[in-house]
Amino acid sequence: MNPTELAAYLDSALITGPVATPRQDNLRHMRLFLEGNENLEFGVTLTREWTYDDVFDLMHERVGTSADHTHTEGQDTIDGALCVAALDRLADRLGEAAHRKERILFATGHPAGLLPVHAAFARAVAAAGATVVQVPEGRRFRAGDIRQIFGVLVWHQHGGLMHTHSPDPMRLSLETLAGDGAGLPDLVVADHGWAGQAADAGIPTLGFADCNDPGLFVSEAQGHLEVAVPLDDNVCPGLYDPLIAYVLDRAGLPAA
Repeated sequence: MNPTELAAYLDSALITGPVATPRQDNLRHMRLFLEGNENLEFGVTLTREWTYDDVFDLMHERVGTSADHTHTEGQDTIDGALCVAALDRLADRLGEAAHRKERILFATGHPAGLLPVHAAFARAVAAAGATVVQVPEGRRFRAGDIRQIFGVLVWHQHGGLMHTHSPDPMRLSLETLAGDGAGLPDLVVADHGWAGQAADAGIPTLGFADCNDPGLFVSEAQGHLEVAVPLDDNVCPGLYDPLIAYVLDRAGLPAA
């Protein structure tokens, strides 16, 4: 599948294009991020003053949300071509890390959507000779614990895998790695606060983010996160299969 074909597919699957996240949610999250809301700051430290208009313009530039300030409700969009361009950068960086046999850590705050994506990448880099970083399991977090499933860190609570924006699970995981002498990873591939916190800690990080998650795009603009991929992060997992195949092919990694 070439880039144009993938962009068309992503639009048809509503991974990009007219996505499910409403416009009013996107705008509200920009404001909450700037206010330091604990569910939207993603562990991102601001290194300069950001205004609402700055973030609004950034999201249009890097995600493809509407540039119309009078459009305040209804449908919003993610640009498929911008998504594919970011996937190209992610694939190139992931492939380099795998072929250099680096230590790579995977994590997701959206297990119902993105867990299979991260798991496929983890299998592929391991097959290429890289090390998928293992974090000792069971570190407690909010009446739950941090687990690693198919090589991917997730937050578990009451028998289920939980959606979280919090940077704390990554912070705890990095503390665990540093404390047991395993050392920090060479690269992190993640989303939500898992990605924001890793990038903020100075670890090379690749991340996925939805159009209502401005934090990771701000982190990228500040030079912390290496790549922020704009997409709907919670469609049915099987819909991401062509995306996975495209990334692995471009990265020169074995099919998952």
